[in-house]
Amino acid sequence: MKSAHRQIETIIEPDPVVEGAGVRLNRSIGTRRLDHLDPFLLLDHFESNDPHDYEAGFPLHPHRGIETVTYVLRGAVQHKDTLGNSGRIGAGDVQWMTAGRGIMHEEMPQVRPEGIAGFQLWVNLPAKLKMTKPRYQDIRSGEIPQIKKESGIRVRVITGTVDEVSGPVTGIAANPTYLDVFVPAHASFIQPIHRGHTAFAYVFEGEAKFAGDEKEDGAMISHPRLVVLGDGDYVKVVTGANPVRFLLVSGKPLHEPIARYGPFVMNTQEEIEQTLQELREGTFVTT
Repeated sequence: MKSAHRQIETIIEPDPVVEGAGVRLNRSIGTRRLDHLDPFLLLDHFESNDPHDYEAGFPLHPHRGIETVTYVLRGAVQHKDTLGNSGRIGAGDVQWMTAGRGIMHEEMPQVRPEGIAGFQLWVNLPAKLKMTKPRYQDIRSGEIPQIKKESGIRVRVITGTVDEVSGPVTGIAANPTYLDVFVPAHASFIQPIHRGHTAFAYVFEGEAKFAGDEKEDGAMISHPRLVVLGDGDYVKVVTGANPVRFLLVSGKPLHEPIARYGPFVMNTQEEIEQTLQELREGTFVTT
């Protein structure tokens, strides 16, 4: 079969939202226009130098049936949960939390001169793993390999593989790829993606064309925008006079029913109701 490039399917402008106790975010997955991209349920981009935009944070709240991925670009986030875990993730760090059967945790951005910036992605869990034991993968910045290519291209590999270099996050059901990519001006970047996997790019600095081959002259996509990619074997990104930095994320779709209620994502409404009953009865979190 001839190798096929991935074309742009949809371009999403993020919606401004307020979450937690008053944190201002830009949301591009989990909106009225884009409810989800199987297996991805939510993508939030937080960035501010004004403490009023983020200092209230995300006080203690529950999750079940999903994984939350927090990637900090600058600043720091303090976290702790009811299972006794606590810590801080700073610039360049990643926390991949598998909520599984249930966890109560809080995430509190720290007020610092540099402000805060980063992302949170929610990844769905398959039915067979919805009630798995919660776990954390806390990855420090220095553990994340950075590949430097020709023309000044830089790729941080959080999970997945680039040029036979694999990221440190492992054991994720969706078999995801999560890359932080910088492409300088007047350069091009090609990355293979498993055929059949859902894929998107989130442009958060600069601009680029998400083109297929040399004959195509795709639209220039400026930040902040989410680019939903159609199926194929690879994506090609071409810059003009300006550089670009974007997240490139892909994963295996689950093709399972989704029952969603706030921070809970199960397969049936009955499972959601059971979760809410456990919260009322105080049996939601078990050690």
